[in-house]
Amino acid sequence: MEELKTRIKEVGTVLPGNVLKVDAFLNHQIDAGLMQRIGQAFAARFADAGITKVWTVESSGIAPAVMTGLALGVPVIFARKHKSLTLNEGRYTAEVYSYTKQVANKITIAQKYVAPDDKVLIIDDFLANGQAVSGLLAIAKQAGVTVAGAGIVIEKTFQPGRSALEKQGIPVVSLAKIKSLANGQVEFAEED
Repeated sequence: MEELKTRIKEVGTVLPGNVLKVDAFLNHQIDAGLMQRIGQAFAARFADAGITKVWTVESSGIAPAVMTGLALGVPVIFARKHKSLTLNEGRYTAEVYSYTKQVANKITIAQKYVAPDDKVLIIDDFLANGQAVSGLLAIAKQAGVTVAGAGIVIEKTFQPGRSALEKQGIPVVSLAKIKSLANGQVEFAEED
C-alpha cells in the first residue's frame, strides 16, 4: 500500500533495537482516514474468506481492526491485556510477549462473544516475531474457531513472524513490508 509506505517514510522514526516508531498515525495519534483505507484494503484481500469476526490485541491493533470490521460488516473483538472486573468468568486466555515493551501479558477474550462456527480474521499493527498473532491463534484453538488469515499493517520481514505463522498454515497479508531498518533507514521489501 503506497500511501502507507509514504507515511512511514515521512514520519516514521527508527529507534535502537529495530523498533519503528509510527505513533504519528498508527499507535498513538491515529490517522482515521488512513486507517479506513487500511481496513478497506484488508477487507478487499479477504472478501471471499467468509469472515464472521475480526480479532486483534489491544491497543494498537484496534484502529485498523475496527476499520476492517466496518468494511467487512462484521463485529470486532479485541483481546484485553489488562485484568478487568467485568471480564471475570467464561474467558479464553493466552500469554503474549511484547517485543517493543519487553513484557509478557495475559490476553483475554470473553467466551460469550465467540461461536464455534466463527471464521476469524486477525489484524495487528506490526508483525515482528509473531507473538500477538500466536496468542490469538492459541485462543482460537481453545475456542475451536477457524482462522482465515492475518492482516498486518507493517511487517518486519527480517524477523521470523511470517515464517512462524505460515508454518501453522496461516495466510499472512501485509500492507507494508520492511526489509531493513539498518542505519536508521527504512528499506522496503519487494512486493509479492
